Amino acid sequence: MATSNKIAIVTGAGSGVGKAASLALLKAGYSVAMAGRRKDVLEQAAKDSGAGARALAVPTDVADPQSVKALFAKTRQTFGRVDVLFNNAGVNAPGVPLEELTLEQWKNVVDINLTGMFLCIQEAFRTMKDQDPRGGRIINNGSISAHAPRPNSMPYTSTKHGVTGLTKSASLDGRKYDIACSQIDIGNALTEMAAKMTKGVPQANLEIKVEPTIDVNRVGEAVLYMAQQPLDVNVQFMTIMATKMPFVGRG
Repeated sequence: MATSNKIAIVTGAGSGVGKAASLALLKAGYSVAMAGRRKDVLEQAAKDSGAGARALAVPTDVADPQSVKALFAKTRQTFGRVDVLFNNAGVNAPGVPLEELTLEQWKNVVDINLTGMFLCIQEAFRTMKDQDPRGGRIINNGSISAHAPRPNSMPYTSTKHGVTGLTKSASLDGRKYDIACSQIDIGNALTEMAAKMTKGVPQANLEIKVEPTIDVNRVGEAVLYMAQQPLDVNVQFMTIMATKMPFVGRG
């Protein structure tokens, strides 16, 4: 049942967490600009939603400033404003020893996960501060990796720690514009990226173990919960994870 007529942008919306969040927002009545690099996948995800014209597929490279500007311009042109940005697009590097990583592999992760998120935040600020009514909400996808690394994960872990800095800075700088900024840290949602968890992944003690996962739709519902709060309320940080995954505790 529709509960909102607000406008959201979701990056990395073609699959995984981004698609789940887009579907949850659309189901609640939001209009959603679904951004991602793969046009065919985006268009299929928008079609799958059954939301008709409220689901807008916008091919976007978040690492490209002009592409990000075009995303926000297209959203404003189509829907009139931007109430919510779910800053979700992200990639990983191969899980190889850090001494074997190439500079190109490092820069690709930094360009998308950190610089891309910054560019989207910046464009959201420019949009949200000038619209009427003023303000909006930005939700950044952090990750359990914003708190603790996995073996051989330096590029991903470094950028996700950086996302926390982006979140805190945007939360502070957004106050004067009625922009709320928060972070969701997700642990082992069952997506294409996390499917390897079900087959066994390296642990801190170098053992290989299967890890529990959760339905990615639970994450979509969590993003919706954060998005639906009034702008005088902020879920500053939320961690949603498989209850029995290795995060709390040692080993």
